[in-house]
Amino acid sequence: MALDRILIVDDTAIIRKSLEERLRGKRYAVSTAGSIAEAEKRLAANSFDLIFLDMELPDGDGSVFIERLSHTDNKPLVVMITANGAIESVVECMRSGAFDYLTKPFAITQIDLILKKAAEFQRAVRVTDFLNRESVARREIIGKSPAISRLKDLIHRVGRTNATVMISGENGTGKELVANDIFLNSQRTNKPFIKVNCAAISEALIESEFFGHEKGSFTGATDQRDGRFELADGGTILLDEVSEISLGLQAKLLRVLQEREFERVGGNKTIKVDVRVLATTNRDLLKAVQKGDFREDLYYRLNVFPIQVPPLRERTGDVEILANHFLDRFAKEHGIKSCGFSESGMAGLIAHNWPGNVRELQNVVERAAILAEEGVPISAELMGLTPPAPAPPAPIAAPQAAPVVQESAAPAPTSDSQVMPLHELEKRAIFEALERTNGNRTQAAELLQISIRTLRNKLAEYRGDNEEAA
Repeated sequence: MALDRILIVDDTAIIRKSLEERLRGKRYAVSTAGSIAEAEKRLAANSFDLIFLDMELPDGDGSVFIERLSHTDNKPLVVMITANGAIESVVECMRSGAFDYLTKPFAITQIDLILKKAAEFQRAVRVTDFLNRESVARREIIGKSPAISRLKDLIHRVGRTNATVMISGENGTGKELVANDIFLNSQRTNKPFIKVNCAAISEALIESEFFGHEKGSFTGATDQRDGRFELADGGTILLDEVSEISLGLQAKLLRVLQEREFERVGGNKTIKVDVRVLATTNRDLLKAVQKGDFREDLYYRLNVFPIQVPPLRERTGDVEILANHFLDRFAKEHGIKSCGFSESGMAGLIAHNWPGNVRELQNVVERAAILAEEGVPISAELMGLTPPAPAPPAPIAAPQAAPVVQESAAPAPTSDSQVMPLHELEKRAIFEALERTNGNRTQAAELLQISIRTLRNKLAEYRGDNEEAA
C-alpha cells in the first residue's frame, strides 16, 4: 500500500467525522482540519500522502491552497470536495493540480474507489522514480555453445512460472543478465523489476533498503520511505549477491519469503506484498550454510529452482562470437572504424583462460577498440594477450632400442627459502589486482573472485600486520 497518512480539510464537522471514521476503519493514519490555517499546521508537523480538501473554506479558497501545495517537496495527492457539480468547477479543480474530485453529497463507496486509484497512482510514481534512478539494462545473452543453449532453455522454462530462482556463478559470467532474461520471459513484464545489490549497501542501511522506514525511525530518516519489496509489489525483485547479507537480516528475509509480509523500520503496520524473488550469488551457499554464514532454511527457500551460469572457459566456442559482438558495439558507441581482429588476435582471445569471464572479455575488447589504429586489425599484443605458440614439427621416428631399466632418481630437495608462505601469496595477489584496476576495490574483488567485504577485511588485516611490523 503506497498510502499511509491522510489529511481531511473541511469546515463541515459531520463530513470530517464520517470521512475520518471510514479511513481509520481501513487502518489509515488520519488527521483533520477545519480551515486552511489548521491544515498548514498539520502539514508543518507531518507529511501526508493524500488530502481531501474542501473547495470553499472560511479563511480561503481551496484551489488557491492547492497551488501552494504543488510547490512543496513530496507534494501529496489532493482530492477536491465541491458543492458545485458544474463542469467549470471540475475543470478549475483539475487545473489547480487536483488528483480527483468529489461532489457533495457523495457516497462512501466513492471514497473507496478514490483510495484505490490514489494508491495505485502513488505507487506507480514511486516505482517510476526508482527505475529512473536505476535503469534496467536489457541485453541479449550471446552465444551458441551447448552450455549457453542449456542455459537459455532453463530460462525459458522457469521464466513463465512464479518460482523463486537462485542464480549462481563466478563474477563476470552474467548472472544479472540471466535474471533480467527470466523477468522478460515472465508474466510480470509489465510490472516493476527492482534490484538490490546486497554487497554494495552498508549493513546499517540494508534493512531500510529492503523494507523501508518511517519518518524519524533513525538519524537521517527525515521522511517516510518505501522499501524495495514494497516498490516491487506485483512484480519481481532481484537480490544480487544475496550471500552478503547478515544473519539477522536473513531471518527477516525468510519471513517475507514465507508470509509475503513485513513492517517498515520503526513502524508496526504489516504490509503485504506479492513479489517474485530472484537471487544471485558467486559463492557456494551450501558451504556457507555448513560454516554457519548462511541460514539453511533461507537457502532452501531461495534455491527452489537453481541455475548455474557457466564460466567463459567452459564455453570457448562463444569467445569469437562475443568478441565480435563487443567490437561492433564499442565501435558504434565510440565512433571508431574497426577492421576486426587479426588472426593472432583471435587466437589469443580463444587461448586466454578468462578468469574475469565475459566482463573481462568485454573490457579487453573495449580498451583494444579505443587503442587500435584505423585500418589495422587488433592484434593479441594490443590486447595484452599472448598468442599461442605454433605447434612444433612432428619428430622423426627413431629406431626402437631395447629398454634400459634404471633406478628412479629422487627429486631434488627444495630449499625452504624458495617456498613463499600462503598468506604472502594471497597478499601479493590482492595488491596486484588493486594495481591492475588503479585502486578500484570493486573491480579488484571481481578479478580475485571474492566479495568486496572480504577484500576490505583482508586490507584491514594487512594494515594491522604492517603496524605490528613497524
